[in-house]
Amino acid sequence: MNRPTDPHKMTQASTPVGTHPGYMPGFGNDFETEALPGALPQGMNSPQKCNYGLYGEQLSGTAFTANPPERTWCYRIRPSVKHSHRYEKIDLPYWKSAPCVDPDVISLGQYRWNPVPHSEEGLTWLTGMRSMTTAGDVNTQVGMASHIYLVTESMVDDYFFSADSELLVVPQEGRLRFATEMGIIDLEPKEIAIIPRGLLYRVEVLEGPARGFVCENYGQKFELPGRGPIGANCMANPRDFKAPVAAFEDREVPSTVTIKWCGQFHTTKIGHSPLDVVAWHGNYTPYKYDLRTYCPVGAILFDHPDPSIFTVLTAPSGQPGTANIDFVLFRERWMVMEDTFRPPWYHKNIMSELMGNIYGQYDAKPQGFIPGGMSLHNMMIPHGPDKEAFEKASNSNLGPDKLENTMSFMFETRFPQHLTAFAATEAPLQDDYIDCWSDIEKKFDGTPGKK
Repeated sequence: MNRPTDPHKMTQASTPVGTHPGYMPGFGNDFETEALPGALPQGMNSPQKCNYGLYGEQLSGTAFTANPPERTWCYRIRPSVKHSHRYEKIDLPYWKSAPCVDPDVISLGQYRWNPVPHSEEGLTWLTGMRSMTTAGDVNTQVGMASHIYLVTESMVDDYFFSADSELLVVPQEGRLRFATEMGIIDLEPKEIAIIPRGLLYRVEVLEGPARGFVCENYGQKFELPGRGPIGANCMANPRDFKAPVAAFEDREVPSTVTIKWCGQFHTTKIGHSPLDVVAWHGNYTPYKYDLRTYCPVGAILFDHPDPSIFTVLTAPSGQPGTANIDFVLFRERWMVMEDTFRPPWYHKNIMSELMGNIYGQYDAKPQGFIPGGMSLHNMMIPHGPDKEAFEKASNSNLGPDKLENTMSFMFETRFPQHLTAFAATEAPLQDDYIDCWSDIEKKFDGTPGKK
């Protein structure tokens, strides 16, 4: 058996010529990959005996009869039942799940936060998670939660998986490594990762301190949005999503597995690393995606289109056209519309919008919305440009103009988002955010033809 010499180095598959080292391109593909030659059965899923003495096991992300089913066959050193023992309940007090409605917290309003600062306390992926909002109900598998992560320390012989949700990870600073059952994903700012429900992994710090945003999706998994008349090209292209090649550890060492299940956390003790999948094939897999490959589309004559044209990923709700979650990206792009107010207009709508700033300046809020910061505009709460942005956009000379050095995103959901106690009382809330609209002037003039 191939054993790594570095105690935390995973034995990894070689990749075909033309692919990125360590990754396979495509979204929703049926992938196949093996870290040892001949470890992956051919022509069948469950042979009487697997090569290398491996165990065959299926991980399902949908019901068996879903169309199409999402599942991956894993060939591993031990079956997962050996990674599970008696459970002990633990408390991660800053990681909250819906429903989480604090009667002393007002979620109705416009909110904005400065970046949550790093602590001198050593924090891992689990202890450094800070929940900001929750929506829906984790028990009925609808809705979401949004979090900030603050990570300074690697998980050592500690592993985690969520039975509740898939995680969309959006780094803002620092670099992390997700060592998963299906392979290794290295992640840095301007990239995102999708970690499926039920997938076991360990998070290591490659460059710290690390901070970023997490959307915890309780509902149907993220998929690429329907493009309608836009057609086959632009937006997020499937080839730019990268799934990891097979990698495994064969280490006998006391380890802890933490599981999130129905909003509660439990640990179990085992005597080995559970990252022991030597080969796998299927379409239920983690991904990374480089946000710099997102190709925006927009108006090229007049008017400002809906922000839905900037959707990278969507998690359906079952109600056509109304998402459980949309992940929307606002990045560098050309603005060329004639006789048009170009920033986002004033609006209120049925969706609740939580925004985060990865870097640069957002065009509707030139002041106060800084990298690492967040804002929340809940369902049917009005919002839009501050006075400075409005005046500038209303009086600019409208030639072609490129928005530079900007990357913000939105977690948008059909559910109201409830603030956690941490978001309301401990996170650096900008108490004066509501005042950014206070100096907007009445400009009404009833003179015919007056602008």
